Amino acid sequence: MLDAHEPTQVSLTVNGKPESARTTPRTTLADFLRHDLGLTGTHLGCEHGVCGACTIRVDGVAVRSCLTLAVQAHGSTVDTVEGLGDAAGTEDVLHPLQQKFWEHQALQCGFCTPGFLMAAVAAIEENPDLTRDEIRERLSGNLCRCTGYAPIVDAVAEYAEQVREARA
Repeated sequence: MLDAHEPTQVSLTVNGKPESARTTPRTTLADFLRHDLGLTGTHLGCEHGVCGACTIRVDGVAVRSCLTLAVQAHGSTVDTVEGLGDAAGTEDVLHPLQQKFWEHQALQCGFCTPGFLMAAVAAIEENPDLTRDEIRERLSGNLCRCTGYAPIVDAVAEYAEQVREARA
């Protein structure tokens, strides 16, 4: 049995790169990403799994990183908002969904944006044929206090259309 205070090695692939660090078994994946790996794009809002700001993907599935322990992700593939940009590593290139958020002004303060982006990417990769109502349902676990949600749904719907066209 793991001692909650004794550091343990956690190794995973984050945004396509192998990463490893020692952390305590009770460290959340959000804190591990932010503090141990320096990936601060994953935001912490409520720290109870309600707001969705900390949404990332673990093995392709959208999860709340504030509710997931780092040790649970050992050996997994983790995608964060920092990994959405250009696959060649050019930080100046936006992911197509990030571009749609910008075009539709689907962000204001930006605090919730990383969680929305990661939830939406997971949803559209799973099913690019989602209707607007289904998009709303899939994003209903993410809270935003600024935008009123309509521009976010518009951006995700347009991104889904772009994905469908690319697959055709």
